Amino acid sequence: MNVKISECIAPSFYDLHKELKKDELTEIWLRGGRGSCKSSFTSIECILELIKDPEANGIAFRRFENEIRDSVFAQLQWATHILGVDHLFKFQISPFKVIYEPTGQMIIFKGADNPKKIKSIKLATGYVKFVWMEEVDQFTGMAEVRNILQSILRGTTKRQMVIFSYNPPKSARSWVNAESKLPKENRLVHYSDYRTVPKDWLGDTFLTNAEHLKEVNEDAYKHEYLGEETGTGLEVFNNVTLRPITDKEITYFDHRYQGLDMGYTIDPMCFIQGNFDAKTKTLSLFYEYSGIGIKNSKLLADLSADRLADVTMMDSANPKEIDELRDMKMNVVGADKAPGSVEHGTKYLQDLEEIIIDPIRCPLAAKEFINYALNVDRFGEPIGKFPDKDNHSLDACRYMLSLQITQAKIEKRKNKFKIHSIPVLNRWG
Repeated sequence: MNVKISECIAPSFYDLHKELKKDELTEIWLRGGRGSCKSSFTSIECILELIKDPEANGIAFRRFENEIRDSVFAQLQWATHILGVDHLFKFQISPFKVIYEPTGQMIIFKGADNPKKIKSIKLATGYVKFVWMEEVDQFTGMAEVRNILQSILRGTTKRQMVIFSYNPPKSARSWVNAESKLPKENRLVHYSDYRTVPKDWLGDTFLTNAEHLKEVNEDAYKHEYLGEETGTGLEVFNNVTLRPITDKEITYFDHRYQGLDMGYTIDPMCFIQGNFDAKTKTLSLFYEYSGIGIKNSKLLADLSADRLADVTMMDSANPKEIDELRDMKMNVVGADKAPGSVEHGTKYLQDLEEIIIDPIRCPLAAKEFINYALNVDRFGEPIGKFPDKDNHSLDACRYMLSLQITQAKIEKRKNKFKIHSIPVLNRWG
């Protein structure tokens, strides 16, 4: 039976299928809405990996073990059938396994809620070539994912691959949305939605429901069917872009600013450098020095001479720290700490057209800006006051642009109380 792969996978996955043939990628993040066929594509690729590589084995994960049978297990059964190779595979239920009978290769199924079983993986032959984490957004975070992968992706020098499939959560501050935006070697993020899928694969009911939701609730439609991050309404910064900032791009920056937020035991120190373009209202962050337990002497030893010489704005409420750093030849100046400066500064950053952060050069800033959100009260209503937590890079940026923030506040006050001349009208009209 000859089967064309192009007839088994949606058109949006054609190029990715070709990429996988090269055996170069180590991470694939498949994000998409309902009906995007990302799980169907993954199951087909898993079966093809076993057939083409006689040493390959795989592991399919769900967050909870009781979700395996009706999701990844059933999906792989479908894949062997659509590929016309179901006679070559044995599907075992207790424990869940897919066995490629010509060689004894396997796909094993695990739930992340039973970590002891994850470490007790035994293969009949070969090595673990691929891991499929379905609905990875349901996992608790990247730390849990790393712990799992570190325990199973070892013992071989051959390339190993992880496929993460998921519907993106609404909030950009969700760990899975933030993680997938971080650049990493041999990582590919793939976007898909139902609009590229042949209509007869989805059926009239699916398409009718999608169009109905689009008409009555466009935000819900964008999130559920297009896989877009529509937000929860609690995010403070909706103007953040995470992307690499190249060395060449940095050479063109001519308005560089520096900010420093002091910290030591619990809170990290954060020194940050960026470019601010007042015309386009764009802040670009391209250098960060941060960490816990950093003494002033180490800060000065690690910063380059030009950064020590340039003006660095910091909290004026720390005069002792300012004097000490000046004595150590760092050019620091106290930033405005007038009442309401936190609120004014945060709103100023909110109102910028764009805050571009290089997540490799500035990891703390990338994490804090994406995750910074309003708190809610016990009724689930947002609390208007900006939270004073996990905002060290934000504080450094407020200090960095304190002069611009103060000037904007003065201009706003001038405009508010500006007296306009009122024409005197003749009583006769």
